[in-house]
Amino acid sequence: MLSHLRVVALATNIPGPLAAARLRRLGASVVKIEPERGDQLAFAARAWYEEIVTGMDVVTLDLRAPDASARLDELLREADVLLTALRASALASAGLNWESVHERYPRLCYVSLTGEAPPNDDRAGHDLTYQARAGTIAPPAMPRVLIADMAAAERVATAALALVLRRERNGESGFANVSITEVAMEFARPYEHGLTPEGGVLGGGLATYKIYPARQGWIAVAALEPHFAQRLQAMLDVENLDDSEMRAAFGRRSAQEWEELAQHHDVPLAAIR
Repeated sequence: MLSHLRVVALATNIPGPLAAARLRRLGASVVKIEPERGDQLAFAARAWYEEIVTGMDVVTLDLRAPDASARLDELLREADVLLTALRASALASAGLNWESVHERYPRLCYVSLTGEAPPNDDRAGHDLTYQARAGTIAPPAMPRVLIADMAAAERVATAALALVLRRERNGESGFANVSITEVAMEFARPYEHGLTPEGGVLGGGLATYKIYPARQGWIAVAALEPHFAQRLQAMLDVENLDDSEMRAAFGRRSAQEWEELAQHHDVPLAAIR
């Protein structure tokens, strides 16, 4: 699909490489540039790192080395998209701010991934702090999903494709900044609007959209629409779809048994792994 698109990703850790991997899966050729110390994800979760870089050309390059500029120039002259996941000060010191890059490579589309949007794009952070600012953490529990990083990766890939589409239509390359904090705040909208707080419609306040203990394990039921609720009631053989009756009914079988039965009745229900 994107077989003619060439991407250079100056990114380590999670969101930047994930964005590059997304473009790679769509057919783009990707060169991933890593510092001499490597990518921290390779040490923390080697199998996932290998999965992410599959199909990429991984290049080790110290941006402060005397020959780094020539090697980077060689890569960027042939590229369509540059993805960076560095703080503003690091980009400026390497001569990789948008103005400098655009002057040297006028056809190159550029997406810069930062923790926060300018003028705070030099502020340090990671997924945990971005989620903290967005209000998607319930202390003291740690997040089970790195939602800020994962969502930002998709946003970066989308921004890159939008810039390339514009260039193909009118010949103009462009620049986009993706702020992980802003992405995390957008993903917090269901909570802010009352859907997912405790007791909200999607936060346990609706008996047909809730988590229940089974005889063995736990199940998640999501029978929001009336036709799903009707099928659920028939499947459970209860008089009312309220918390107490449903809790008692779910206690009669294991979570896996309920999942298999729900598939037969076309009810949105799943055992929690």
